[in-house]
Amino acid sequence: MSLLIDDNCINCDVCEPECPNSAISMGPNIYVIDPNLCTECVGHYDTPQCMEVCPVDCISKDPDHAESAEQLQSKFRQLTGQA
Repeated sequence: MSLLIDDNCINCDVCEPECPNSAISMGPNIYVIDPNLCTECVGHYDTPQCMEVCPVDCISKDPDHAESAEQLQSKFRQLTGQA
């Protein structure tokens, strides 16, 4: 499952550099997460780093992009050329 940044985002800029897949970028008003690049840090870290550093707790699982642990691992392998 990809992660999602909600409207409580304060644009503090701490999440973007923490993403190992460069899935986070500035949207029209708040930061957004590209579901095609987000692996919830599977393959890189034990926990999603953006969630770890977010000071306002505005990042959660995106119900519109449900993925199993195996699917996230497969996406990680594709993104890193380990497929």
